Amino acid sequence: MDNLFPQPPGEPSFVALGDSFTEGLNDPAPGGGYRGWADRLADLLAVEYPGLRYANLAVQGKVLHEIVAEQVPAAAAMSPGLVSIAAGGNDILRPGANLDGLAELFDSAVVRLRATGCRVLVFTGSDPVGLPVIRLLRGRIGAYNMHLRAIADARGCYLVDLWSMRFFRSPSAWSVDRLHLTAESHHRVALRACEVLGVPITEDWRAETAADPSATMATAMSRAAWLAARREDAHWAKEYLAPWVNRRLRGTSSGDGRTAKRPTLEPVPPPAAL
Repeated sequence: MDNLFPQPPGEPSFVALGDSFTEGLNDPAPGGGYRGWADRLADLLAVEYPGLRYANLAVQGKVLHEIVAEQVPAAAAMSPGLVSIAAGGNDILRPGANLDGLAELFDSAVVRLRATGCRVLVFTGSDPVGLPVIRLLRGRIGAYNMHLRAIADARGCYLVDLWSMRFFRSPSAWSVDRLHLTAESHHRVALRACEVLGVPITEDWRAETAADPSATMATAMSRAAWLAARREDAHWAKEYLAPWVNRRLRGTSSGDGRTAKRPTLEPVPPPAAL
């Protein structure tokens, strides 16, 4: 296994940067708040690297320029061995997003992090083909992913390609808001990250799941099913899309007033059972 933390001195350390995806929505933690793939990954890393310290600076609703301005400098100051960065999703949701500009900003963040000597773990966006309405952004997400792959390759980063994980094409992988992962999906992301980092795991993130929605759509889409799906879309738009649009119109964010759940590097004891 490649040693993720070869540089002396100090203990192995991991800092996670990003938005709600990395904060852990909607994966409830036993003591309240959210757990998420990054916390799960830290637990798995701690088994292989005793003494691991971990910080999670991600805050829901943050756009890329906020992550670059606020979280990247804070992470660089910690001089961690490993930093994960997943950002740009909230920007892509906004009409008229400049993908080339986002890529340049993302690249600048990676360059700054790599300059500290840390290793960087980058995430692409997943394929939304199975999500009604959200799948309209598929082309934009795919184009941004190409930028991220190029950046990871040019800067020598680890890359977790969520687009290639077919599991995320199923609506069952997502919470009812169609924007955040379920606890099971966060678990799979942590396993996939371990695979990319070369960390031994005993589970396979490719485990069998429900049928691909595209395979069932053709047979299940009777008129009644179609009407039911449209009612579900209308309910989703009222409960989740409309509040999001209203926040954009007011210039506010779900992350306003929120702080990072784990702002400093803290030890992660190896759990008794994962």
